[in-house]
Amino acid sequence: MTVAEEVVRRARSLGATIAVAESLTGGALASAIVDVPGASAVLRLGVVAYDTAMKASVLGVDAGMLAERGPVDAGVAAQMAAGVRALADVAGPATIGVSTTGVAGPEQQGGHAVGEVHVGIATTRGTRSVERALAGDRAAIRAATVEAALAELLVELDGIHRPSTDATGSEQEYEM
Repeated sequence: MTVAEEVVRRARSLGATIAVAESLTGGALASAIVDVPGASAVLRLGVVAYDTAMKASVLGVDAGMLAERGPVDAGVAAQMAAGVRALADVAGPATIGVSTTGVAGPEQQGGHAVGEVHVGIATTRGTRSVERALAGDRAAIRAATVEAALAELLVELDGIHRPSTDATGSEQEYEM
């Protein structure tokens, strides 16, 4: 089973939904999820905001942060994930927003090395980002970023608990 298949399987079993915001991966993350049968039950929205200005105007990333830090930044990744999760709220909030930003190469960008990537995650518990230093050519870095984002989705899905009933019939905590 691929990581994408596991993400879709777990999300479906939990009733969780996912919204994706991509820069560096240019739609490859959403495509990896969509390639899995049953993805329509979990993928709520996919946005490719490749241009820095789009990160602010479409995803709501703080323009001051973008001007100060540039698009390759942990805070930007976290805000991208929160922004796409908010965009998906039209149909009810997505359980998880996930984003990708970074430098795939062939040259460094804004002082950031080729292979520096950030994966953002947003849920009801808050936002976070994970930085990775990846090696390889442009295609390898983009593919590894997709895998890193899928791995982070699994981490978040592991933190979601379905409602259950105890011996007295009382519903236990439901956390999404």
